[in-house]
Amino acid sequence: MIATNTRRPRNVDAPRAAAILYGDWGTSKAYVIGLAFAVAGYASFWLIAAMCVLTALVGINYMAICKHYPDGGGVYASVRHRSEIVSIVGAFLLIADYIVTAAISALSAFQYLGVPHPEIFAAFAIAAIGGLNFFGPKHTGGLAFLVSLPTVIVVVALGMFSVPHLHDAVRHIEPLTGGFWKNWKGFVGVVLALSGVEAIANATGVMKLNPGTSDAKPNVSKTSTPALVWVMLEVCIFTALLGLAMHALGGLVINKDDVDAPGHPGVRDYMLNYMAQVFVGGSWGAHAGFIAGWMVSIVFGFLLLSAVNTAIVDLIAISFLMSRDGELPPSFQNLNKFGVPNIGIIVATVIPAILVVAVKDMAGLADLYAVGVVGAIATNLGASSTDKKLGLTTWERLLMFGTFLIMLAIEISLFWDKPSARVFTITVLVIGLILRGLASERSQKKKLAVNVAAAVPIQVQETSFIAKPLEDSNPPMMCAVRGPGKTLDFAISEAKESRRPLYLLFVRALPALKEEDYKRKWQDDPEAREIFMLAKAKADGHPVYPCYAVSDSVADTIVDITATMGASHLIVGATERKGLANLLRGSLIRDVSDNLPDDIHLLVYA
Repeated sequence: MIATNTRRPRNVDAPRAAAILYGDWGTSKAYVIGLAFAVAGYASFWLIAAMCVLTALVGINYMAICKHYPDGGGVYASVRHRSEIVSIVGAFLLIADYIVTAAISALSAFQYLGVPHPEIFAAFAIAAIGGLNFFGPKHTGGLAFLVSLPTVIVVVALGMFSVPHLHDAVRHIEPLTGGFWKNWKGFVGVVLALSGVEAIANATGVMKLNPGTSDAKPNVSKTSTPALVWVMLEVCIFTALLGLAMHALGGLVINKDDVDAPGHPGVRDYMLNYMAQVFVGGSWGAHAGFIAGWMVSIVFGFLLLSAVNTAIVDLIAISFLMSRDGELPPSFQNLNKFGVPNIGIIVATVIPAILVVAVKDMAGLADLYAVGVVGAIATNLGASSTDKKLGLTTWERLLMFGTFLIMLAIEISLFWDKPSARVFTITVLVIGLILRGLASERSQKKKLAVNVAAAVPIQVQETSFIAKPLEDSNPPMMCAVRGPGKTLDFAISEAKESRRPLYLLFVRALPALKEEDYKRKWQDDPEAREIFMLAKAKADGHPVYPCYAVSDSVADTIVDITATMGASHLIVGATERKGLANLLRGSLIRDVSDNLPDDIHLLVYA
């Protein structure tokens, strides 16, 4: 067997990493500003400013986490070596966060678009996005970048139109009243701009390495740190700026849990749209203000729907990974023909859709959202800051532990003051622990069955793969195979005629990888074993060598191994997918062609 690298190539640079992070962090300003006003009125700027400071603290801490966990620093991965139980609790808190992220992002998107019964549209949108993911998750970094770019432009433009009104805003600011505990509850209620840091921490395993480092001793700080700094500055500066500018709007009145403006009742959940109408309309006229409001709605609507997709993909990945670790039942590993877990995609779609219809309200979802994300981040920070084996500097450790204490206090407050959040989180944890118990029971039965079977001698299929090298052969050919068929026959025939050794590459596609996958062999994969042994028989002595890889990025792996083996030609079979399926999942051939070195010829057998 040819030794191959099953690790997904590190091809995510700082702009793409920033786009992934901005898809979550950047969306928060769409709804947090209005929620803050509903809590504290014209004193809400102080709550927004405090939230921005906390966001910066968390961002600085996750710069250290990304630096010290270059193969994945999310709460499940980074805490697991300290305590499996703590990592599982953190993982289920993160699952709760992703569920509510999908619901709150979808609801906010349609509230900005001003449709009637936005919760119904949000539920159908979640179902539709889940349906698209049935065909396999696309790499979202490039798409996220395309969506983020116009959002940043719109945010900057709105900030510029807000600047002339800051003098009025400062005059309207009121001091916080009601004492510490009342204001602490208000602050806890608007802590929403945090979730994306877990997404970028989980993505360190695919980030580009620093110059001079290798996979043996990886470091991705020159990718992760700039991405965090760029997005953190944008989120903190512009959330604070727009939160301050909101105070320049006259006549805002708190109406129960909502905010009414003159002639515009219920603007809490689309405050940026209303600000664009007022500020742009005041400078360029009412018509321009109307257009500006719609531009804000459309741009943020797409960004929020992109956040829904990211949350669904993350839910599928973490449930699959936990199942492979034995923390969830094996049914979460059952894949459809596009390599997507069937149970995982149902859970990631149905539960958020039900939740958004059941709750219907941004404030209610915000309470549920905060308890999951704050708990996951607190778990990660607490475990990392107390890990003596982690090479943190003294100031990094102290800052991280101090931030952990703040996040822990927020989490305790949420549990104490938000009954719905408490019930939701406990429900997620209880269901998760029950599923873990079922998975553990099944694992014990499986081990018992293996021990019984080990006592019975079985005939082992011969899997040796020895071929006589060709004399005066040409450079080798590579053929990426998915099964026995005409593509395999064509590759063997071409290799014989051109007197070239033939490498057969079988890539086992999985939604997420763990360390054990990097050591898997083709002899342990029945499908790969069948293909390679058939090829050996058909080759009739011609040198054919098996290549086997496990990957969550098939096209990248094919290109990487083809180049590594020094092949002059790559043969792939034309896809059998037609129409909508090909459009939604994307073309493997196109992805391979776009990244294949120019000196390697691509042959597509139709």
